Amino acid sequence: MSAAAIAAISINSSIPSLAKAKLAPWLGMGPARARATEALNAEIQLVERCLAGEQGAWDEMVQGYTKRVYAICYRFTGRDNEAQDLTQEVFLRVFRTLGSFRAGEGSFVVWLTRLTRNLLVDHYRRTKRDRATDAIEDKLAVLEEKTAQSARTDGMLAGREAGELIQAALQKLSPELREAVILRDLQELEYREIARVLNVPEGTVKSRLNRGRAELAKILKRHRVSV
Repeated sequence: MSAAAIAAISINSSIPSLAKAKLAPWLGMGPARARATEALNAEIQLVERCLAGEQGAWDEMVQGYTKRVYAICYRFTGRDNEAQDLTQEVFLRVFRTLGSFRAGEGSFVVWLTRLTRNLLVDHYRRTKRDRATDAIEDKLAVLEEKTAQSARTDGMLAGREAGELIQAALQKLSPELREAVILRDLQELEYREIARVLNVPEGTVKSRLNRGRAELAKILKRHRVSV
């Protein structure tokens, strides 16, 4: 082995992970990986600033990730007020448990999504009895009746109604299929990231996603909605 190769191994083994992130372009990484590492480095720095008690950092975190968390909560529950309350609860939990985040175990987005998902599972179990009397077919029937009565042709309104039907259809999926569709098709996470969030193999993620998409398509087809 050449002296240069030995030196490279020595350097790589001695540089802390955070320093490696900053030096990524100099360690033989391609442009795409360097950009991803730079984004991860920014996440780590934001977490470190929050843990140091910097108020501006907490504000930055809330502003930067609220939309993502709310979207997951709303898609899962289908209720705006409920999603807002859950979003607040997610960030309260973030503030309490941020110290458990470990950069070497994945990105902050994956950690935050897993935390959100776990809270939603808890919420689902708590409210299961209440939802038993709130049939999804009733929601769809109301939406269809409103559409028939108004007979609107405006494209934006029609699109919004289709979105409402899609949201209602998501609620008919089982929780495990619904979360797979939400995380992949709406949150656009990678399969490996979803596997980390759900703590299941990637093959299971793909299977749930395929089943979820198929069931969602059947529901929407019955209500003449195309996606």
